[in-house]
Amino acid sequence: MVFSVKRNKWQSIIKQLEAVLGKKGVIKRKEELLTYECDGLPQYRQRPALVTLPKTTEEVSTIARICHENDIPWIARGAGTGLSGGALPVEDCVLIVTARMREVLEVDYENQRIVVQPGIINNWVTQTVSGAGFYYAPDPSSQIICSIGGNIAENSGGVHCLKYGTTTNHVLGLTIVTPEGDIVKLGGKVPETPGYDLTGLFVGSEGTLGIATEITLKILKTPDSISVVLADFNSIEEAGNAVGEIIQAGIIPAGMEMMDNFSINAVENIVATQCYPRDAQAILLVELDGLEVEVKNYKEKVGEICLKCGARSITSAEDAPTRLKLWKGRKAAFAAMGKISPNYFVQDGVVPRSQLASVLSEINALGEQYGYRIANVFHAGDGNLHPLILYNQAEEGSFEKVEELGGEILKLCVKVGGSISGEHGIGSDKKCYMADMFTEADLETMQYVRSAFNPKGLANPEKIFPTPRTCGESANAQKAEFQGAQAF
Repeated sequence: MVFSVKRNKWQSIIKQLEAVLGKKGVIKRKEELLTYECDGLPQYRQRPALVTLPKTTEEVSTIARICHENDIPWIARGAGTGLSGGALPVEDCVLIVTARMREVLEVDYENQRIVVQPGIINNWVTQTVSGAGFYYAPDPSSQIICSIGGNIAENSGGVHCLKYGTTTNHVLGLTIVTPEGDIVKLGGKVPETPGYDLTGLFVGSEGTLGIATEITLKILKTPDSISVVLADFNSIEEAGNAVGEIIQAGIIPAGMEMMDNFSINAVENIVATQCYPRDAQAILLVELDGLEVEVKNYKEKVGEICLKCGARSITSAEDAPTRLKLWKGRKAAFAAMGKISPNYFVQDGVVPRSQLASVLSEINALGEQYGYRIANVFHAGDGNLHPLILYNQAEEGSFEKVEELGGEILKLCVKVGGSISGEHGIGSDKKCYMADMFTEADLETMQYVRSAFNPKGLANPEKIFPTPRTCGESANAQKAEFQGAQAF
């Protein structure tokens, strides 16, 4: 869709926004707008027309209403750490940034819930409740900087999503502002409410159905006991077999992560944990939590399974400092790649656990074919891959080749029965591949839902669904954007 606003009209819109937010709540200088021209996927850039900094639901509602009345597209943005271009501005848009919406509105330990604004940082939720013996389970690697609103938009996961689920499993209720500026409450403060599951629909909608301004989250009791097991292997295949055997044994770890040799050495060069054997072809990190007797029993079984599958050695830790040390390298994997390569491009796909070893082998073969090194770190328990393609953007045409390589990896995931995203979302980056995973009817049905919430297409346009301008032939797999709105 194409939107345009006459230049003389912008002055009137700025005055309306400043009347609500104050002059400091509206960013309009070109130099300052550069800060917001991309998210955590810096290869795609577009400067917004304006940036707004609301503090309340009512202010967000007013911004959305002004945009609706003037046919101005708007994009919600949290901390800007997204990796799929979900918060990428479009031309002549208003960015609604939730950075000032960082209040904890309510804590209810008795009913194990907390109500927060969307700009609060993921890790702050746990910090808020940890003194009372609680924590918030979803923990993306970026949890010290990513915001809850962004986690809602992308349905973020993390290490603990294997046992505890992704963000959608921890959201009880939402206050949202619709693209027309209406304030609507979805769900509530109890686990189940009657009617359509609009809360589940909204989580993961990537800002195309509106913006969440108040979020009710479940918090969990801190486990009695936690143990982390580190096993190292001579091959990816052995580590992959261990993953399957652990799940088949009826053990559901809190988290189970794998790293290949390239990643192991990259993080040891930077973080120097001295925990990861540099000559190992793969390591497996398995976190177990629960009652002390349960954790002790599972730790022994996990060790036995790993040794049976070919593990060379087993290390475990129960005390917090040593556990954190074992996890430190995995949490720093993305940052380590930034130290050894001028640029990297991270993909996010899902494959069945049984296909882990063969898919990794094919990914490495693709890397050799295209001439790029690929580091593999992933949530092994649920098959969520995060291949990092290292390249130098200064080399002419390099990013186009890397994009093509990333696309081949996503197609491979779909081919073996997986998905083109596990937790990073579709955004601008992957929308060309939606037609590889979904039929024309699938995509048209999704558009009906989007059009019901977002009839003018103003909320985060040009995201998720393939369009002719950017996706060429793949756009033919669906009808024109919002065509279904009239029929609906």
